[in-house]
Amino acid sequence: MNLRNALTIVATFAVMCFSSAYAQNSIPLTVVLVGGEQKELSLEVLDSLDQVSFSTSTIWTDGIHQFSGVPISSLIQHLNADGELLKLYALNDYSVEMPVAELEEEVPIIATRIDGATMSVREKGPYWIMFPFDDSPDYQTESNYARSVWQLKRIDLLE
Repeated sequence: MNLRNALTIVATFAVMCFSSAYAQNSIPLTVVLVGGEQKELSLEVLDSLDQVSFSTSTIWTDGIHQFSGVPISSLIQHLNADGELLKLYALNDYSVEMPVAELEEEVPIIATRIDGATMSVREKGPYWIMFPFDDSPDYQTESNYARSVWQLKRIDLLE
């Protein structure tokens, strides 16, 4: 292999890595309102809303981590949205439902950061529904574990 081919391979690899990292950080969160109107929310928009942070352990991570992001209830209020039920979708099309009536003012959150850093898709990001599991046994339920969707891509509000 000559030097020109080697440099071409290195440059191509660098562009692919940069593009992949950029794409992970630019994945919007889609919210589909009752009636079908669709909103695309960037990380910057989510960061502009009320933020909550807490430290907790999870069944998917080692140790205690700090999670921060926007409460789902704040997002719904920001969008002036209605609905009785949320349907949460992951990038791999896993989905689960959550009654809006079960949302608390600050729990659960759409975590945008773990330990202060944004999360790549590989690290269960860019968005992860998170509960403060260590705060109460009430959060340590099978339904809340199932609702802790990582790689969250879409939230549908349903009647």
